[in-house]
Amino acid sequence: MEDIQFILDSTQEAMDNALKHLEKQFVNIRAGKASPAMLGSVMVNYYGSQTPIGQVANINTPDGRTITVQPWEKNMLQEIERGIAYANLGFNPMNNGDVIIINVPPLTEERRRDLAKQAKAEAEDAKVSIRTARKDANNDIKKNDDVSEDLKKNAEIDVQQITDKHVKKVDELFEAKEKEIMTV
Repeated sequence: MEDIQFILDSTQEAMDNALKHLEKQFVNIRAGKASPAMLGSVMVNYYGSQTPIGQVANINTPDGRTITVQPWEKNMLQEIERGIAYANLGFNPMNNGDVIIINVPPLTEERRRDLAKQAKAEAEDAKVSIRTARKDANNDIKKNDDVSEDLKKNAEIDVQQITDKHVKKVDELFEAKEKEIMTV
């Protein structure tokens, strides 16, 4: 019986991880307002090694349309600008000698639709991960010869309930993100 419980627990954990990953991906999809998280994927060449921008500079948003990046070392300005350009986020960084200023342009309707599609694709990926965890769990349950058929059936029902709960959460997260993206 503890084998079944272990399978259920590990399935729950795998599905929770899929949700956490989805939330991280949604943070990277911008929704009109400037946010330091928009630069989360930017890597900077820091003395020969690729380093996340957050480890070489302070990132702020003084208002809803501007991101400022203040490097901890002045000689990193060019590298940070290069990293932002290389990340291909659609931003045009401006350097005033001390700080890099990024004006976040308002989203066009077409760009909003593209971002909503991107969010939908991320949500679908999360659902695939959840379904894969369900399939693995059901296979593990079927392979378990130590428990009766009734217990196996009950465990499969439990796995399905966990799956349904997580798929519903993915749908809720997507709806919230889509609303955020489409709000002007």
